[in-house]
Amino acid sequence: MAELAPHELRVLVAVAETGGFSAAAVRLGLTQSAVSHSVRGSEAKVGAVLFERGRGGASPTPAGERAVGLARRILRLYEVLGAEARGAGREPADAAGGVLRIAAFRSAALHLLPPALERLTARHPGIRPEVRVVRELGAGTAGEVAAGRADLGIATLNGAGPVLREGGAAGLLTGVLREEAYALVHPAGHPDPKALPLLDWDENCGSYTRDWWRAQDWIPRATVKAEDDAMVLTMVGRGLGMAILPELSLCEATDAVDITGLGPSGPVRRVGYVTTPESASTLAVRALIRELRSEKA
Repeated sequence: MAELAPHELRVLVAVAETGGFSAAAVRLGLTQSAVSHSVRGSEAKVGAVLFERGRGGASPTPAGERAVGLARRILRLYEVLGAEARGAGREPADAAGGVLRIAAFRSAALHLLPPALERLTARHPGIRPEVRVVRELGAGTAGEVAAGRADLGIATLNGAGPVLREGGAAGLLTGVLREEAYALVHPAGHPDPKALPLLDWDENCGSYTRDWWRAQDWIPRATVKAEDDAMVLTMVGRGLGMAILPELSLCEATDAVDITGLGPSGPVRRVGYVTTPESASTLAVRALIRELRSEKA
């Protein structure tokens, strides 16, 4: 198969992100016909249709989604090539540099990442972290990494999205950073918290908790569904119900709530990092993983 050149990869990414050949042409400073010709050439080289064309624009086919994700990852390697080469042979503090793109779910971005990033940037002042909060639904943070939009993600490794296990899955490398138990959270001083309505949010109760959840006859259907765990915690503090939350979500708990453990048979979730094989070898990602792992020490 003929190889795609960097400029062809950039065209594929631009079409996918703008939703059309004309918009991609504007972004890239090309003509619409040049973009169309490039995409047709790429499809001929790959041997698959990469975009569905229509009046509303262009949208990636399944083959196109995969190709665009890999294109982003390849282009990212071009971006970091210079920094990696310049860092070779330097002192560790000066070796890693450039932008480090991180995707994390909300509570991890608030409570797990900051101390690691503080140490990382103190030891490697050339690294510039960019953190985006991504809901852990569907493809979640792992999907951002696979699609080339993040160099490293903080994910629930056996959660509701693509099932990820330590060591690697779907072409990604993963590692456990912490295991955290769930707890019952209820209004402070309430005499019978299990009798309260259940408050929940869509990211909660992943595949690792569903069996336990179904086996508990005292847990009702969710009466209220909130946008995220912070809203759930606030509503519990207002006396609107009880909730079952993991440890990271409880970092913001106030005196308005009480926290009761669920015992040794209660659910536990595994939080870890997700990256690609090529990103895992870069200086910046390796440095961040070291700092994240040091949280457990």
